[in-house]
Amino acid sequence: MDGIFTSTGVWFLIGAILVWFMQAGFAMVETGFTRAKNAGNIIMKNLMDFCLGTVVFVLLGAGLLMGEDALAGLVGIPNLDFITNFETYDWSNFFFNLVFCATTATIVSGAMAERTKFLSYCIYSLVISAVVYPIEAHWVWGGGWLTNAFAGVYYVDFAGSSLIHMVGGISSFIGALILGPRWGKYLDKDGKPTLERRKAVHVRAIPGHNLTIGALGVFILWFCWYGFNGAAASNMTQLAQILVTTTVATATATCATMIFTWIKNKKPDVSMTLNGSLAGLVAITAGCANVDIVGAFFIGLVAGILVDVAVEVIDKKLHVDDPVGAIAVHGMNGLWGTIAVGLFSSGVNPVLDPETGEVLSEQLGLFYGGGFNMLGVQLMGIVCIAAWTIVCMIILFQILKHTCGIRAKKIEEIEGLDKHEHGLPSAYADFLPAPLAAEMLDPEGIAPVAEEADAEAAVPAIRQSEEKVKLTKVVILTKQSKFDDLKKALNEIGVTGITVTQVLGCGVQKGASEFYRGVKVDMDLLQKVKVEVVVSKVPVAEVIAAARKALYTGHIGDGKIFVYDVEDVVRVRTGESGYDALQDEEAR
Repeated sequence: MDGIFTSTGVWFLIGAILVWFMQAGFAMVETGFTRAKNAGNIIMKNLMDFCLGTVVFVLLGAGLLMGEDALAGLVGIPNLDFITNFETYDWSNFFFNLVFCATTATIVSGAMAERTKFLSYCIYSLVISAVVYPIEAHWVWGGGWLTNAFAGVYYVDFAGSSLIHMVGGISSFIGALILGPRWGKYLDKDGKPTLERRKAVHVRAIPGHNLTIGALGVFILWFCWYGFNGAAASNMTQLAQILVTTTVATATATCATMIFTWIKNKKPDVSMTLNGSLAGLVAITAGCANVDIVGAFFIGLVAGILVDVAVEVIDKKLHVDDPVGAIAVHGMNGLWGTIAVGLFSSGVNPVLDPETGEVLSEQLGLFYGGGFNMLGVQLMGIVCIAAWTIVCMIILFQILKHTCGIRAKKIEEIEGLDKHEHGLPSAYADFLPAPLAAEMLDPEGIAPVAEEADAEAAVPAIRQSEEKVKLTKVVILTKQSKFDDLKKALNEIGVTGITVTQVLGCGVQKGASEFYRGVKVDMDLLQKVKVEVVVSKVPVAEVIAAARKALYTGHIGDGKIFVYDVEDVVRVRTGESGYDALQDEEAR
């Protein structure tokens, strides 16, 4: 049974496939947490992360990561073994490392969303997949210098809290810092939008357009994370332990974020709670095979609070615009998760001599009697990996900034990258009218052309009588929950026709005082129903009275009623106008 857990086993490859599917999760999270006008751009970036990364990983990255040590374990030596020894090459490890490489690259997409040139992002993705990630991953997973013992213990990052998530978070921070915020995110002392961090005084909330899609992405990522953390398990017992620690840490982090935002904002924050789940997943990744259930609980507890605090500090204090919270989720909790191994490692996964099976290190953390040795080694590894990433990313983003440019033009950002970068009017174009459009097509998919007709010749207009009857339009704005009551009330007094529209809006209270990701929403546009009726026979006062009776609760948000004079109305089919056009034919 344990044979499936080898580096060439079935579970190893299934886990790698799950890691690949995390691209879908990241795409959904980033799309849902940003605005609709950039949805296509986000999807494109997450697609090309993997595709571009695969090409350069084959050509260079795989060799730097998996090749023979050089320069005292700092880098692997690229070779052409994948071409010359196709039948015997270690393709299992190749594919495993490839999908992890793609995950590292895609983290940055969310933090730099909605204002980054697509070309610049593609270049970034190529560089991090070809050089940055393979070299630092070689240090730990490719037999490099961090695989050696220091003070009798070994550096631990079982599934990538530091190698993937911290690296992605650091890259996100540097990229977002150099790129600057979205237009309108920060306002100066005069209330005008500014791109300069030092002039920013007021922080505006920019809610994502589809929280449902964002939540779907989180569920996908949580499911796939069992492969992310568990793919390298050596036996069934260890796999079960990893699944348990991953679940406990994530669930605890989610609860911690919910409770923390509930206390702080008086309501549990949905988007932050979703980030809390991701934070727990990231934090437990390094130590998932080395901590027990108690350690997993405390790792998740800290992660759930840390992600909320970090999001607000990054946004409100540092004025670095990160639409999806990638810096806090991946950077801060990747750092915390790696440190936590030095605190909570319980000895369940000791380092064994591959030949004799002798225990080389019990790998005990500070809270489990191991002293500061393991904590010190973890901190050393963190500093080295972070330093490499910082240097590489600063150089890369500065080169991009001063050559092809990083930031999209102001007009492109305002109107949406979908339109300007990809020629896509909208990622959701014709989504709602699609069924109707399909009905209008003939069997061959060609829209029929209606025959021209003369309305006057076909149906002579029936003009209203000399005595002009007053026509009045009544517009009612109210809550969606009260629509059925209103419809019933209007029907009972004889209103023969209504027009209903779903709208967004607010009154003098500017909606409710709500928070989005810790930032107060300046004007909360609430979902409302607009009901329009035109009456002549039914007295206007009776319509108003019926509407008020149906809608009244005594609380803010009951709605408003607007009354307009109408010049005329014409029934298209019969040509009747005025009073006659509003009457029920069967009733006449």
